[in-house]
Amino acid sequence: MTSGPLGGLKVIDISTVLAGPNCARYLADFGADVIKVERPDGGDSLRNMAWRDPRDGTGLWWKLVNRNKRTVALDLKDVADLAVFLRLIDDADVLVENFRPGTLERLGLGPDVLHLRNPRLVITRVTGFGQTGPYASRPGFATIAEVMSGLSAISGEPGGQPMLPAIALTDEVTGLVAAFATMVALHSGVGQVVDVSLLESLFQLMGPLISLYKLTGETQPRLGAGLPYTVPRGTYQCSDGRWVGLSASADSVAARVNAVLGVGDDPRFTTFALRMQYREELEAVMVQWCSARSQAEVLRIFTEAETAIGPVMDMADIAADPHYAARDAVVDVDGTPMQGLIAKLSATAGSLRWQGRALDADGERIRSHGWD
Repeated sequence: MTSGPLGGLKVIDISTVLAGPNCARYLADFGADVIKVERPDGGDSLRNMAWRDPRDGTGLWWKLVNRNKRTVALDLKDVADLAVFLRLIDDADVLVENFRPGTLERLGLGPDVLHLRNPRLVITRVTGFGQTGPYASRPGFATIAEVMSGLSAISGEPGGQPMLPAIALTDEVTGLVAAFATMVALHSGVGQVVDVSLLESLFQLMGPLISLYKLTGETQPRLGAGLPYTVPRGTYQCSDGRWVGLSASADSVAARVNAVLGVGDDPRFTTFALRMQYREELEAVMVQWCSARSQAEVLRIFTEAETAIGPVMDMADIAADPHYAARDAVVDVDGTPMQGLIAKLSATAGSLRWQGRALDADGERIRSHGWD
């Protein structure tokens, strides 16, 4: 039995690539016994996606997303392998899958069938558009969610093309949503289906924009790094070519920013509404002020004024940063550096036990002993 706050929780992960496996990863990080079930012919395609560890050729995505999981290769269309899978189902608490709606049913493994065997099973289903609705049968990809959730419409320069995030944002967010929803279902004590979609997970991040449109007809414009209700807000280049990010999100913070910029008495910038009205003028002051000073000077002055500012950091900066180090935000797992635990629990901490393992690494043991 695994240790940790979720020790004893038994999770089968038959999902692939990112969102579903991320859900199971968060459960594994806090002690759940997660068995990753893969196809025998190559396994999860995440094994071969993007960058590889130069030391052993293993995919870096794989090592991160499937850490703390045991692995077994099973062909669910094979009678013997299906029998192994069903034995695991009988004692499992959670099944995580991200097939297109109807695929699990076509395999003869729909929720009705699985709940006959194990009535308390929580079946977490992660798809692009959910199990119902006119788009349910469409393939689910993060990019589709990003353009259909409203995110791309507000991302980019004014008058420019709508932009996509430069990370796997939707898959990361949906993994967290699915883990949260799974824990809610487990807490209920009732076997059930958890229906999580990429589209709705990202749509939740849009805040009150749908309320704004439905009530007023107003939509948020593309403003580059800016926000319509926070001025100044953005990234600004300093005289040494380095960048900072700043946000004046509250009247008290804006007043301190304006004082530093030397416009504290300017009547155009005293309220939210006025700063929005004179956005271009205030942003121009900020740009000019930063361009005349080094990043270190800009950070020092604004930090002393207790404003919301920070340096724009890349991975090289993060790797050398003392705060990241002090917080164990980057840790070593089996010789591979990666993100640490997503949250720190004072009494029941999680743990990182191993990185993503080889295909069928635990297959012999799982076939013969199941969860034991």
